[in-house]
Amino acid sequence: MQITYKFRLYPNEEQEQKMEWTLDKCRLVYNDMLEGMNEQEKPDRVELQNSIPELKEKYPELKGVYSKVLQYEVYRLFSNLGSLSELKKKGRKVGKLRFKGKGWFKTFTYNQSGFRIIKTDNRLDNLHLSKIGDVPIRIHREIEGEIKQITIKHKQTGEWFACITTSTEIEAETKNEKEEIEKEDKPIQNPVGIDVGIESFSTDSEGRKIENPRCYKKGLKKLEREQKKLSKKKPKSKNRDKQRKKVAKVHEKIVHQRDDFLHKLSRSYVSNYDLIIVEDLNIKGMNHRLSQSILDCSWSRFIQYLEYKAERADISVIKVNPKNTSQTCSKCRHELEEHLSLSDRTFRCPKCGMEMDRDMNASRNILKRGLEKKLLPQGLREVTPVEIKPLRKLETISASSIIETGSLFQNQ
Repeated sequence: MQITYKFRLYPNEEQEQKMEWTLDKCRLVYNDMLEGMNEQEKPDRVELQNSIPELKEKYPELKGVYSKVLQYEVYRLFSNLGSLSELKKKGRKVGKLRFKGKGWFKTFTYNQSGFRIIKTDNRLDNLHLSKIGDVPIRIHREIEGEIKQITIKHKQTGEWFACITTSTEIEAETKNEKEEIEKEDKPIQNPVGIDVGIESFSTDSEGRKIENPRCYKKGLKKLEREQKKLSKKKPKSKNRDKQRKKVAKVHEKIVHQRDDFLHKLSRSYVSNYDLIIVEDLNIKGMNHRLSQSILDCSWSRFIQYLEYKAERADISVIKVNPKNTSQTCSKCRHELEEHLSLSDRTFRCPKCGMEMDRDMNASRNILKRGLEKKLLPQGLREVTPVEIKPLRKLETISASSIIETGSLFQNQ
């Protein structure tokens, strides 16, 4: 399993200039490799990588960049090419890879070697980067596993970060032992179904309705004010560059607030449940009129956080078909003939008479679909019966309380 840690760098002026220069040289190599690939009948990664020594003779200044950093640009090029191929297979219209202009490159990568972390007695440690030097770094948490590569990232706000990728292996004595563990019938004692939305961020099957933090909407006025100032600055002036960084900082604050909320909410679910069931949403196919609100919610990122945290905690996250989860009775499974509109917030079943909050009903349907998907194909329902907890009074939890306390369950 690979884990990536992100730590802040504090380079001096000389080191910062060297890193910016390295970014530009990586851009030069990428563009040259792209030109070479376009001339090939069939893209050959090995041939392009072997041409780097010739490129160094053509541009002697490239000798000032660590060799592995330049080689990684060939990997980046073919990785981008592979991404375009995947999009094409999915029916998307794609063009060719483009040459990168000045300022487009924001990262360069040390793969396998050329780096070393030097511990110090001070508040900051040092990250040794070949051809650059010892850059102060704040390692605010312990790094687990073997370091495989380090990506240096330059943000629009002017800050530098090191993204350290490590590899950790799940320990098991033998292969047979691993297979036996996988075949074991682990009883599911505490499952939960989660329905996401716009009016409220999410509603779970145990009756918790989580308020939507609306980070973008709250920061929109300040963003508009700073963006208006930027539009009045003279192009290519120092004042415009300063204002551009201010706009970037407002954007960054919105992203950090949203990520903080999503991290704390996902951690709460992973720490308190042994099976999490969510909808397999087609976000691109949703109502385009609500696109700004949907993007502000970041449901995909929330599910991504759930999945990687659950993998580390050795629990399961299951995605189920979201079709008609809001239109089907969670008690008798009767499907409404006339579907509810978005303004209808209460579900009333004409068959069994059940009346429930629309999102609560959907979350319990999601839970039942997930349990069927998890247990029925394996024939485990009779062996490990799962008890769905009874209905309880719906409880609304504010986003600010989750952010302040760091947990969904702090007040219980």
